[in-house]
Amino acid sequence: MADDARDTLMRIAAFKRVQDLQQVYGHLTANELKPGFEFEGQRIPLVNPQRGIFKPKQMRFLLSIRTVFPKPGGKVWYDDQRKVHGQIYGSKDTVDYAFMGTNPDAADNRWLREAFDNRISVIYFLGIAPGRYQAMFPAFVSGWDASALKSSLAFGLPVQESVGHQTSFPEAVIGTYPDSPVERRYALQSVKRRLHQSSFREAIIHAYGGRCAVSGIPEPLLLDAAHIVPDKHEQLGQPEIPNGLPLSKIHHAAFDSHLIGVDPDYRLHVSDRLLDKEDGPLLESLKRLEGATIHLPSRPMDRPDPERLALRFESFNAAA
Repeated sequence: MADDARDTLMRIAAFKRVQDLQQVYGHLTANELKPGFEFEGQRIPLVNPQRGIFKPKQMRFLLSIRTVFPKPGGKVWYDDQRKVHGQIYGSKDTVDYAFMGTNPDAADNRWLREAFDNRISVIYFLGIAPGRYQAMFPAFVSGWDASALKSSLAFGLPVQESVGHQTSFPEAVIGTYPDSPVERRYALQSVKRRLHQSSFREAIIHAYGGRCAVSGIPEPLLLDAAHIVPDKHEQLGQPEIPNGLPLSKIHHAAFDSHLIGVDPDYRLHVSDRLLDKEDGPLLESLKRLEGATIHLPSRPMDRPDPERLALRFESFNAAA
């Protein structure tokens, strides 16, 4: 089998593996990435734990790029979220990715150049919290600048999201290069939405110690980050810790449906619609929330904003 064809088949296997992992775990850690992916009975790594630019020895071209989110220092990590992700939020169609070191001819930087020259689809593991990544793919090296010691990245859309695009099997899995600025801008908007959702969720759950604000259940995999005021609200809907609550799936659904509410004093209220029902232990557990208070984060600055809670509580009362 020709090297290019073999590389494509390995790339397809890697993409499918990352897609499956992300569907199960949402956000990926070293534990999920460490086993790599399987190809013809062989285990091939997805990333190099020590470096951000990675090409497996079994492959001809670059496979993945990784951006690490800084570990906690003087501040809690999510205080600097906007700064770290600011370039993506502020970009129009591409984002910069710095070379490794100052030698453009170093192996890592040559891999970037080869991916650029050959329009290779890669996986971009974007740090959204210390040790946690959101896999953004397909991504492409869209520029390579030896003098500035940086490359640029553009994002593509999987073909199933591209209306009217006729394609072959490999492209349907690994995506196609975004030739036009319109395509790149559209794809980057999708990345921004995913980054917004992922980083907001991680920050909220971390602030509350990985527990549901209503039930106290300590399993992050069962938790969502619920907006108090929806993000469509221009003034109060920002993705900030005081505008969010970590809620289990059932409590999130109840909160969004105005079956439970939280007043500005952090007290829980249950709708008459639920209080009047009699139907088993799960319903009883929801009814017992009436008059209780939510669990609060340890830092006062992370607590739910009373103004936002008041606005949301008006909607709860109006739905009663």
